[in-house]
Amino acid sequence: MKRYGSVIGLSEEGKAEYRKLHAAVWPSVLAKIAECNIRNYSIFLKEPENLMFSYFEYHGTDFAADMMKMAADPETQRWWAVNMPLQRPLDSRKDGEWWAEMTEVFHVD
Repeated sequence: MKRYGSVIGLSEEGKAEYRKLHAAVWPSVLAKIAECNIRNYSIFLKEPENLMFSYFEYHGTDFAADMMKMAADPETQRWWAVNMPLQRPLDSRKDGEWWAEMTEVFHVD
């Protein structure tokens, strides 16, 4: 298992819609997340800065292949199309990132 953390901004005008969408995530999207070996997935919001922190645990053996499978899913693509306009990627993110990946510096069970 590998832990992943990432961060992104959330627009002030899109905050209410984002909360509403994530209070009732589409079942097909949740199923695809599980199918792609992601567990213990959470998104936190820090206000008033409107920064979101995402955490999940990957339990598979080929992260790149699972992420490609997720990205190829039409329902997931539709979900992303609804959510992405509400988000504000960080200027400091790496090329190809939407959510900026973070480095784990500490963990204890």
